Amino acid sequence: MPDRSNDYVLTLSCLDAKGIVYSVSGLLFQAGCNILDSQQFGDPDTGLFFMRVHFAAPPHLDGADKLELLFADLRQRFGMQASIHACAQRPRVLIAVSRQAHCLNDLLFRWRAGQIAMDVVGVVSNHPDCASLAAHYEVPFHHEPLAAGADAASRREQESRIEALMREQRVELLVLARYMQILSPQLCAALDGRAINIHHSFLPSFKGARPYRQAHDRGVKLIGATAHYVTPELDEGPIIEQDVQRVDHSLDAAELTAVGQDVENQVLARAVRWHVEHRILRNGHKTVVFS
Repeated sequence: MPDRSNDYVLTLSCLDAKGIVYSVSGLLFQAGCNILDSQQFGDPDTGLFFMRVHFAAPPHLDGADKLELLFADLRQRFGMQASIHACAQRPRVLIAVSRQAHCLNDLLFRWRAGQIAMDVVGVVSNHPDCASLAAHYEVPFHHEPLAAGADAASRREQESRIEALMREQRVELLVLARYMQILSPQLCAALDGRAINIHHSFLPSFKGARPYRQAHDRGVKLIGATAHYVTPELDEGPIIEQDVQRVDHSLDAAELTAVGQDVENQVLARAVRWHVEHRILRNGHKTVVFS
């Protein structure tokens, strides 16, 4: 296996202009870096340009702070929003779940199998049901109960404990793996771009509760799932990934649910992997995903 300890990912966005790719690649070449992969996209609707570059840095430039200085002039010239991420630093992830464990189990398996380059620092839940699953993967489980019909003050108190846990564990990404609670506007704002939810339907159809029952009652021929960033507007955040599965009239609601859960697992796993690999750039209310 090649040594990737000096690998970095540069992500940037700015107004589209001539010479951006040339300037970025030229700067990296002059600094002795080796470009391993490069992707770019110019959005004709917004006039914005997006780019992701995976490169290996020479020893004298090892360190994101040194590389940030290298790009200072280029960032100013093009008005870039640019970030440099060290591939050796795995994002710290907290997974939130309620009672349904399929997405949690899938993420933990992929993490342990080395399929997603992240560090799962814990599982948090408003129910105790998934404690044994977390223990199986040797992941700390944090039970933060929330009574049915709890008022806004109680919900914020419970959220504040989760926020404290995230600060303590230096969490960089919160994954809502079927966490069946609506986050407050305050928490959504604090986690802007750092919280991913899996919605168990193909948005914008069948929002809210019991989407598979809604889908069955409508006699759908396709079911699916949507992974998106969390925003204060319920299930309206920037979409990262979607997928569908064809079904027919022979499936009842329970069978639709089983098929749908498989789709949820795959969609959420792809979204989380792309996020931790710095493949997602925000484009207003949309995303650019260099998959």
